[in-house]
Amino acid sequence: MINVPVTGFMYDIDEDGTEHSHNLYITTWDGQPVHTHEFKGVTSFDVGHDHRYAGVTEPAPSGIQHTHRYFTFTTVDDRHKHVIRGVTGPAIFLLGGGHYHEFSGVTSVDGAIPHRHEYSGRTSL
Repeated sequence: MINVPVTGFMYDIDEDGTEHSHNLYITTWDGQPVHTHEFKGVTSFDVGHDHRYAGVTEPAPSGIQHTHRYFTFTTVDDRHKHVIRGVTGPAIFLLGGGHYHEFSGVTSVDGAIPHRHEYSGRTSL
């Protein structure tokens, strides 16, 4: 087991329902500040339709080479949705500062005619 010092904060999600939960926001990982990126796009057009998707990556350390895990659902189109998940490519640093990541993959299989869609894009800076 690896022990990595992590700081952050947690807050209670005040929702109606039978399950109680909390959100945890990590602010440092092994002494380094962390950050996230937004991502969004449109899947490939397959079986007569496409889907939109959007999300935020998991946190990763700032200032060093890194990747981010991501997870989201597509919009419901043609009465179904798909799961999108994966790991971004490494950080692509910009001369003026900042960076982005490229991502690509295939969705989960779903639909009355079982199928999947391809997706790809770049995260926000």
